[in-house]
Amino acid sequence: MSPWYFHCPGQAAQVGPLDLHSAQQFAQGNPQALAWREGMADWMSVHALPELRHTDGAALPPSVNGPPQPAQQTAGIGFQIVGHEMQFVEITLAPGQTVIAEAGALMFKDAAIQIETVLGTGGEGMLNGLLGAGRRALSGERLFLTRYSQRGPDTARVAFAAPYPGTVLPIRLDQHGGQLVCQRDSFLAGVGGVRIGAHFQRRIMTGLFGGEGFIMQKLQGEDWVFVHAGGAVVERELHAGEQLDVDTGCVVAFQTSVTMDVRRVTGLKSMLFGGEGMFLATLAGPGKVWLQSLPFSRLAGRLRSAAQRGGKRGSAG
Repeated sequence: MSPWYFHCPGQAAQVGPLDLHSAQQFAQGNPQALAWREGMADWMSVHALPELRHTDGAALPPSVNGPPQPAQQTAGIGFQIVGHEMQFVEITLAPGQTVIAEAGALMFKDAAIQIETVLGTGGEGMLNGLLGAGRRALSGERLFLTRYSQRGPDTARVAFAAPYPGTVLPIRLDQHGGQLVCQRDSFLAGVGGVRIGAHFQRRIMTGLFGGEGFIMQKLQGEDWVFVHAGGAVVERELHAGEQLDVDTGCVVAFQTSVTMDVRRVTGLKSMLFGGEGMFLATLAGPGKVWLQSLPFSRLAGRLRSAAQRGGKRGSAG
């Protein structure tokens, strides 16, 4: 199912992409908002969209919090996704709140927010921090993360930018069993006690040819995490036994109830001349999966090829 986007009258920022459950929550708290997703001809009021009503079919109650706000709120922390092709997430921290982010992801912050480099996710003791850092190192990630804490008396903002063109996905982990499997390098930032570990592929073929190797990221916690994906994002809900064949580099994330396997493309002609590689990833339900339209490996390959062609023309000249 395509993600939802929202616009609140009088606000410049756009909110989204959001999955259906998060969209329903946002629509409930912001009844004056306009909503859109892929396939719709134009923005529509949330009241005119049955999908954004409660699951029991009840109408959305009127807002009791005054004018609509463009940011999601969670335990004193708000956020908004800004931009289209080059997105970043801006997070509002209340006094005493913290957020963990990948080193190098910072775009800007208010001066009141303090920065601290930590092993693992911090606050977990030296031994557990070392173990967490070791698991991150196995998955090809940096040993250290950066923790941003608001120690002042007021709210303050910090923003994190994606490293290449694409989409920032806000995902609340407690709505997905408390954990999520993601491609390497996809984690951007996380709220609360999010833990970043390693997920080992059990099948040899998947590990060797799955696009991300034997080890992927596992995100665990109960709060929001922000995951970066290349290009546009498609969210699919797979039923039990339902299978989906995907290019190995296009898998962004999936729930732990989903299994991932890799199979070889049938037919010698398809393997050699099909342009899609020798292997496809097969995702089997039940559960949700998120797919990206522009894997970084594909983007890097095109840039490398263009640079090589340019170099040859320069040498010939």
